[in-house]
Amino acid sequence: MRRKLILSLVGIMVIAYGSIAAMLATNTQPALGLDLQGGISVTQRAKPGTSFSDESMDLAIEKLRERVDSLGVAEPEILRQGDTIVVNLPGVKNQRQAEELVQITGQVYLRPVLGCQELAAPDDSSTTTTVDGTGSSTTLGATTTTLAGGPARPASPNNSTTTTTPATTTPATTTPATTTGGPTTTAAPVPVDEHGFPLQQSDPTIAQFLPLKGDAAVYCQVGPAQGTGEVFSDSASARVLSGGWGVTVDLREGSLGLDVWNSIAAQCFNKTEACPTGQLGIELDGTIQSAPAMNQANFTSGVEITGDFTEGDARNLARVLNSGAIPVQLQLESVENVSPTLGKDSLRAAWISGLVGVALVLLFMMLYYRLLGVIVAVGVTVSGSLLWSTISILSKTQGLALSLSGIAGIIVAVGVTIDSYVVFFERLKDEVRSGKTLRNSAQRGFTGAWRTIVIADLVSLIGAFVLWYLTVGAVRGFAFFLALSTLLDLFVSYFFTRPVVLLLARTKWMERRKVMGIAVTQQAVAS
Repeated sequence: MRRKLILSLVGIMVIAYGSIAAMLATNTQPALGLDLQGGISVTQRAKPGTSFSDESMDLAIEKLRERVDSLGVAEPEILRQGDTIVVNLPGVKNQRQAEELVQITGQVYLRPVLGCQELAAPDDSSTTTTVDGTGSSTTLGATTTTLAGGPARPASPNNSTTTTTPATTTPATTTPATTTGGPTTTAAPVPVDEHGFPLQQSDPTIAQFLPLKGDAAVYCQVGPAQGTGEVFSDSASARVLSGGWGVTVDLREGSLGLDVWNSIAAQCFNKTEACPTGQLGIELDGTIQSAPAMNQANFTSGVEITGDFTEGDARNLARVLNSGAIPVQLQLESVENVSPTLGKDSLRAAWISGLVGVALVLLFMMLYYRLLGVIVAVGVTVSGSLLWSTISILSKTQGLALSLSGIAGIIVAVGVTIDSYVVFFERLKDEVRSGKTLRNSAQRGFTGAWRTIVIADLVSLIGAFVLWYLTVGAVRGFAFFLALSTLLDLFVSYFFTRPVVLLLARTKWMERRKVMGIAVTQQAVAS
């Protein structure tokens, strides 16, 4: 028994202090949220009077997250509150860049594919990238690359539309960058995708080079949009077609659906000048989601899209088509700049208030419980080390950000932790007052107190879970950190508080009852 207690005590202290040492040595620390670090908060709302589906809003959030992640923003927060989407960008200072980043249309466009090409990733030298068909050039810090459009390999014919991966056509040509005299202008950073290429705003009125989803650095040149996702009914579904995963979707009747689709289908099936590759690009916010080849010129009710799909690919495409049937149209509500100075002041105030509060509580515990109060102080450092390390790891691996509301949740959880010590120590004192030895009282006292501690902590966890599940934003952060701190309290209570008190109770020195602030009575002495 003694050996197990020693192993438990040594184990948790090694884990706690070893993890905090590792965090400090590697400079791994919790990421700060918008209210502590400063940055920009952008609020967008669905346009009044427009209809949208939950699927459209969810897809809009996903597209926003892809764009924000591409910018490299540390710990972004994207929240949906009914018909409103709030994007918090900690550390971002360029307001115009933030506005451009979050402006998505939610509209699906049907654009004929003029040609596709696989690009080499840019190097680190100063460059200009020119994209044929757009008439624009962007300085990115890479070699000057001119994209030449060429015919993409058509899909194999069958009785349905079939997705293909367009083949690489004309290789890119590289020319040295030129330098001209005159003043140098430093532009704001250009948002880029995972391959280092510019994130272009969708412009359905012109020909553009846009990235093909799911293929490394494959860009397709697409012509002006010939229709929108509103040609589809909200009925797309992923299913197994011709031995592989595909998507089926019905077309709307009349001029808004079948007529538009068949007009595009005729152009692509006959490989006219408007659609020379025979492929139709399904585009959403600057990314070609799929580029199926058209293998018939006329459709009567619905469309099948087949190809080299995984189940996840097919489900994602179905979701895109359904969202296109009822696209969400977002408008900018507000852009709020949060000052880094204000964040630092808030963080400093939170630290001071938290430390002062904990210090006062520990002082009271040591005055009231004497040596047991010292155990509380050491236990708080163990809990704090574990909490800091856990938050730091979650920040690095899961994108968790520590906000002011999270700090409030941690401070509230300190009270939960102190309650656990009080429950145990009061139960221990009751056992001693009844005339039992301290050694027997410690084991019996913890057994009785543990049930109370578990029930009390479960109540806190249930409350935290309900808050987290039913709310968004700051309240959810409060709930998460409250729950995390409460779980650590259970861990520390069993693996630190229990063994340290049981081991001390076996010593003769602890048999002196004034160590716990209990006055020696004649009855106790006689016992």
